[in-house]
Amino acid sequence: MNGAEALVNTLADQGVEVCFANPGTSEMHFLAALENPRMKSVLCLFEGVCTGAADGWYRMKDKPASTLLHLGPGLANGLANIHNAKRASVGMVNIVGEHSASHLKYDPPLTSDIEGLARPLSHWVRRAESARSIAWDAATAVAKANEHPGQIATLILPGDTAWQDAGQRLLPAAPPPGRRAPDQARIEEVAKVLRSGASALLILANKATRGRALELAGRIAAGTGCRLGSQFFTARIERGVGRVPIERIPYAVAPGSAFLKDFKHLITAETREPVAFFAYPDKPSLLKAPGTLVHGLVDADEDSELAFEMLIDALGLKDTAPLLQQRIETPVPQGALNPISIAHAIAAAIPENCIVVDESLTTGRESMGLTMGALPHDLINNMGGSIGYGTPVATGAAMACPDRRTFCMVGDGSAMYTIQSLWTQAREQLPVTTIIYANHQYAILKAEYANMGAGTEIGPQAMAMIDIDNPRIDWVAMGTSMGVPSKRVTTAEDFHKALTDSVRADGPMLIEVLLK
Repeated sequence: MNGAEALVNTLADQGVEVCFANPGTSEMHFLAALENPRMKSVLCLFEGVCTGAADGWYRMKDKPASTLLHLGPGLANGLANIHNAKRASVGMVNIVGEHSASHLKYDPPLTSDIEGLARPLSHWVRRAESARSIAWDAATAVAKANEHPGQIATLILPGDTAWQDAGQRLLPAAPPPGRRAPDQARIEEVAKVLRSGASALLILANKATRGRALELAGRIAAGTGCRLGSQFFTARIERGVGRVPIERIPYAVAPGSAFLKDFKHLITAETREPVAFFAYPDKPSLLKAPGTLVHGLVDADEDSELAFEMLIDALGLKDTAPLLQQRIETPVPQGALNPISIAHAIAAAIPENCIVVDESLTTGRESMGLTMGALPHDLINNMGGSIGYGTPVATGAAMACPDRRTFCMVGDGSAMYTIQSLWTQAREQLPVTTIIYANHQYAILKAEYANMGAGTEIGPQAMAMIDIDNPRIDWVAMGTSMGVPSKRVTTAEDFHKALTDSVRADGPMLIEVLLK
């Protein structure tokens, strides 16, 4: 084997099933090694799509994908979605090509400090020193990515280490990583708080918002009267009928503070206390009321399921059943498109086991609250705030779960960052419904202009930096040009019909929701 073959074989041996790739000259031997039938390779036309797709894959599989990025500039193109993935505790293995050692001394044009670019957003960075070390490097990278919480591992692959002889070294698959048990003293402290009867909110994140952990949290809420909440953005929530419902802490400072003002205690599981997304003049950074106490129940690297079992034992709630979300049959909305009619259309159309990727802060602001009683589905949010996240993450999620329809809700401004995702969806025939909310502006910035105290009216020059209507983007033409059947809707009933039609489709579809 050469080094590239050893790398791909080791990744496959360690359970990595897919590589989202945008290769260049330095990665040709890795490209040849991807002929390995155990590794699915997926071409993405921009590195930010590669890293976002790897994020979506992990959120649905709980196991890392790999990416293939071309030198330092390719890594730089992918960093925004690596940032989002890191904030969501996603495991990811990035393979970054590099010039061969003998060529670097001549300072060729694409030379850059790859380690310097990778380190701020990676938990682990290594440059392969020889072809014979690559198997060990790759196995270590996957083990790191598989930790809890998930980690970003970046392996730099010089060209000569890819083409040189690697020998026949094989490594056993790493055992599944364990998760730390929470401290018993913390369990007892929180049990005392919940027994007191004081108002309390248990805030869930990461693995605590799904599976058995969520069901156990529901039993705690039912038995103590505490409420269950999540930060406004959460990596993945299992929700809908038959699941334990979670309240969402509002995004904006004023409603977020109002939501939290009556709680005497905030209890956190795999997250921290709620904080404003930005600093605003004369507004607080922390959303809790003065005097509210914060109790860390489960740290980020601990086992929420075990913590909730311990808490249930401490509270004597073994026989308590959780309160589950009831079905809410949402009528098909009629008439004008607005945040409420849009949310009703989605609630009525969501198929069972749908994956909903939400990057629609302005138009989609009502969607989470009004889809609580929809059929069971998973909701994925952007944890890092860097836009251009939705369509790549939906691509990776659909690749991970091709038997489930994915709805991707995204604003038109954000969609333009990584619209290349549509091409990959068409090529792979992925079951993704991309919903473009076309208001022809960065609408969130209009609100933030006032929130920041920049002025009561937006001047023409400032508005020109927010308005994306001149020239107007034709989303139907855009989707069609990349092989995705596309249509435009102007009413709520047409939007609902387009959604239900897409559920029956075999591959991707795009719906432009024309808002004005």
